[in-house]
Amino acid sequence: MPELSPRRRLVVLAICCLSLLIVSLDNTVLNVALPSMQHELGASISGMQWTIDAYTLVLASLLMLAGSTADRLGRRRIFLVGLVVFSVGSLLCSLAPGLGWLVAFRMVQAVGGSMLNPVAMSIITNTFTEPGERARAIGVWGGVVGISMAAGPVIGGLLVQSVGWRSVFWINVPIGALALFLTLRYVPESRAPRPRRVDPVGQLLVIALLGSLTYAIIEAPDEGGASAEILVFVLVALISLATLIGYERRRREPLIDLRFFHSAPFSGATVIAVCAFAALGGFLFMNTLYLQNVRGLSALSAGLYMLPMAGMTGLCAPLSGRLVGSRGPRIPLLLAGTFMGASGVLFAAFEAQKTTALLFTGYVLFGIGFGLVNAPITNTAVSGMPRAQAGVAAAVASTSRQVGQSLGVAVIGAVLAGGARASAGTGAFLAVGRPAWWIIAGCGAAILLLGALTTGPWARATARTTAALFEEERRDGHAAAKA
Repeated sequence: MPELSPRRRLVVLAICCLSLLIVSLDNTVLNVALPSMQHELGASISGMQWTIDAYTLVLASLLMLAGSTADRLGRRRIFLVGLVVFSVGSLLCSLAPGLGWLVAFRMVQAVGGSMLNPVAMSIITNTFTEPGERARAIGVWGGVVGISMAAGPVIGGLLVQSVGWRSVFWINVPIGALALFLTLRYVPESRAPRPRRVDPVGQLLVIALLGSLTYAIIEAPDEGGASAEILVFVLVALISLATLIGYERRRREPLIDLRFFHSAPFSGATVIAVCAFAALGGFLFMNTLYLQNVRGLSALSAGLYMLPMAGMTGLCAPLSGRLVGSRGPRIPLLLAGTFMGASGVLFAAFEAQKTTALLFTGYVLFGIGFGLVNAPITNTAVSGMPRAQAGVAAAVASTSRQVGQSLGVAVIGAVLAGGARASAGTGAFLAVGRPAWWIIAGCGAAILLLGALTTGPWARATARTTAALFEEERRDGHAAAKA
C-alpha cells in the first residue's frame, strides 16, 4: 500500500468505520424489532434466535476465509464486493414474506458482512503502521460500535413504530451505497506479499462446528437435551473440532494458523472476545424481550431505555483506545471485566429490573464495561502479528466476537425457553432470567481473570516468541525466493 497523507489516512479510517457502522447498527436495530417481528411472523423464541444467529453464524464461519482472500486478491476489491452483497441482502430482508425467507436473506447479508469488518481492520492495520497511531485508530473503530449501540435502539424504535420492522433493513442500503462510492474514490488497493492458500477442508470443518453447536443449543429446549437429534449435533460438533485441530496442525498454510495461539495475549484476546460478545448478545436479547413483552413498552420507548448502556459504551470505547495506546491493554481489560461482572450480579442477585433506578444502574455498568473491552481485544489480536497476515489475524478476533454473540443468544434464549415463556409476567421473567444473568456475570469474571493473566510479563514474553516464529518464517521465505 502506498504511503498516504495524514488526511487521506483519516478518510480511509472513516470509510472503514462506515462499514462497521452498518454491520453493528444492523444488530442493535434488529434487537429492538424482535417483538414486532415475532408478532407479525408468529415466531417462537427459537425462531427469533435464528434471525440473529443465522446471521452471526454465517459471518463467523466466513470471516477467516474473507480475510485471507482479501490478503490474496486485494483488500479493496473484497471490501467493495462485501458492500454490494450486504446492501442487496438488506434489501431482500426487508421484502421477506415469512420467517424462513428472512433467515435465508439474513444469511445473504452475512456473506457480505464477512467481507467487511476483518477486511476493513486489515486496511486500517496496513494504513496506520505506527503502534500508538494504530491503537488510536482502533479506538475510533471501537467507538463506532458504541455509536451504533447508542443510535441503533432509538433509530430502530422510530422506524418500527412509524413504518414497521421491515424498515430497519432499509437503513443499510443508503449507508452501503455511500461507503461504496467513497471506497472507489479514496481507498487504495493492497495485498499481502505472500498470501495464504485457500483451505476448503478447514472452512467446511469450521462451518460444521459452529452450525451444529449452535443448532444443538437453540433447539435443545424444544427437542430435549437428551434427544437423539440433539446428541447427534453435539457429536458432530465434537468430531468437527477434533478433526479441525488435527488437520490444521498438519497443513502448511492453514485457515487458522494455530501458532497464533502460542501468544498468550492473542489467545486471551480471543477468549475474552467470546465472553464479552456472549454477554452482549445475551444482554440485548434479554432486555429487548423484557422491556417490550413484560413492561409493555413500545419499540421507541424500549430503545430510549437502553440509551444509558449504549451511551456509556460510546463514551468509553475511544477512551479505551487511548488507554491502550498509552498504557497497554491491562487496565481497560480489568475494568471491563469488573463492570460487566458487576452488572450481571446486580440483575442476578438484586433483581435490578424491579426499579428503574437499579435497571439504569445495571445498564450503565454494562455499557462502561463493554465500551472498555473492544479496543484491547482488537489491538492485541493484530499487535505482534505479521502485517502480511493482518487480514487473517483480524478475522480471528472478529470471528471470536461473532461466535460469542451467537453463543450468547443461543444459551440465553435456551435458558428462557427452557424455564418459562418470556412474556409470562414480571415475576416469572425474573425467576427464569436469573440463571441467564449469572451467566453474564460469569462472562465478566472470565474477562477480569484472563485480562490479569494475559497482560503480564510472562504473557508479553510469549507474544515476542510468537512474533519471532513468524519473522523467522519470513526470512526463510525471502531466502528461498532469492535462491
